[in-house]
Amino acid sequence: MADTPIAELSFEDALKRLETIVQQLESGDVPLEKSIELYGEGDRLRAQCEQRLKSAQAKIDQIQLGGDGAPATLRPFDAE
Repeated sequence: MADTPIAELSFEDALKRLETIVQQLESGDVPLEKSIELYGEGDRLRAQCEQRLKSAQAKIDQIQLGGDGAPATLRPFDAE
């Protein structure tokens, strides 16, 4: 998974890799140069996950539009 380009990772795989990086950095057992590399990769993964979440939210917003073509009132995803 670490060899797969970030843009090709699924949201779940990117999040899993990001969690692994956080654990490595929090352990304090990684040399400084490797920590910097991991931090950069983690930042790119965070941005990719954020983009995927925004895209998913846009799809949900489209689904919530009225069936007659008129825009329905958008409501938060977690609202009943």
